Amino acid sequence: MQARATDTRRAAVLGSPIAHSLSPQLHTAAYAALGLGHWTYDRFDVDEAALAGFLATLGPEWAGLSLTMPLKRAVIPLLDAVTDTAASVEAVNTVVCHPDGSRTGDNTDIPGLVAALREQGVEKVASAAVLGAGATASSALAALSRICSGEVVAYVRSEHRAEEMRGWGERLGVAVRTADWADAAAAFEAPLVISTTPKGGTDHLADAVPERVGTLFDVVYDPWPTPLAAAWQRCDGPVLSGLDLLVHQAVFQFEQFTGESRPVLAAMREAGLRALG
Repeated sequence: MQARATDTRRAAVLGSPIAHSLSPQLHTAAYAALGLGHWTYDRFDVDEAALAGFLATLGPEWAGLSLTMPLKRAVIPLLDAVTDTAASVEAVNTVVCHPDGSRTGDNTDIPGLVAALREQGVEKVASAAVLGAGATASSALAALSRICSGEVVAYVRSEHRAEEMRGWGERLGVAVRTADWADAAAAFEAPLVISTTPKGGTDHLADAVPERVGTLFDVVYDPWPTPLAAAWQRCDGPVLSGLDLLVHQAVFQFEQFTGESRPVLAAMREAGLRALG
């Protein structure tokens, strides 16, 4: 049965570990900004083994789920449909629960990356560099397929990772060239650099930042700024953080869950900044 506008509506973020997630603060701030008092957003520690059982407990009050590691691929066989965007990187970070009980998986990281860059005036680039080769790197390539007209150089630590990135490039229609991680400082010559490594992964590169730089998108948000981001800012280069990605992808989730199109980006960003101190 379809929930009415005044019925309690639920959403949550799932993953393991999950205590660090800022998603509850972001979505709750958006509900408050729009006066959606009948909406709640929680977090649940759910691993791959428990995911199917958790999904089986969801009733008609559930509107959607945000997913983080290690569930982004594990959820795909449990869904009724997957968008082309999510299928392109074999990763779902958003599950929309429909009134008929069916569930669709989507990936809002990809449009979130594009939207965050657009907010900073980066709409098209002639080339780009990606640091790292994990799940976020594939989403970065998918985003670059929309805005980059030329080559993307991916700096990786192993030939196995290099093969993966070249494979993602072929799949996504991006001209990807791979280079050894030892040469990662050469990435800074690109007009756009996307660092997808965990915290600490690029700290050793901070001293190699040149005087003239393009735009840096560092997906870390805590601690902030990273040494690389701080060095970039000292050179007056535009810098985006993981919080920029987090809030933009959360806006797309919020719109899909609630059907609301009223702006909530500012409320989410303020909540994120407050949570990070």
